Amino acid sequence: MLEININTPALLFPAITLLMLAYTNRFLSLASLVRKLHDEYHRGEKEKNILAQIRNIRTRLNLIRYMQGLGVMSFLCCVLCMYTIYRNWILLAHWIFAASLIFLLMSIILSLLEINKSTKAIELVLSDIEELSKGNIFTDIFKNED
Repeated sequence: MLEININTPALLFPAITLLMLAYTNRFLSLASLVRKLHDEYHRGEKEKNILAQIRNIRTRLNLIRYMQGLGVMSFLCCVLCMYTIYRNWILLAHWIFAASLIFLLMSIILSLLEINKSTKAIELVLSDIEELSKGNIFTDIFKNED
């Protein structure tokens, strides 16, 4: 069995903290977007794809909630792992550290899914612009300039 010491779970602290900061920034940007859409909706400036945008935002908010929760669970497991190492409960420390890594992995996978949803949200906004010009990336690349 691999040896684990108190520094092993402590190595994850900066990584988890930076991930949580990134997740919080994503949440704050979504919150401001929701407020902006809410104001536009009440002013009567209803975009034709606003319902699709709202569905996308709701999904992204749920993903961020789960990402943050899993990140916190990973962080808590790291602290608990350090305590079990301090108490010299090494077998339990191994299991808790493994749980911490699994929570962190799941959080990162959800982050990847949220990034995918985020790019789809940008594509929704761009779809309105493309409809105005009736162009897309392929017609723009292969357009004949007369």
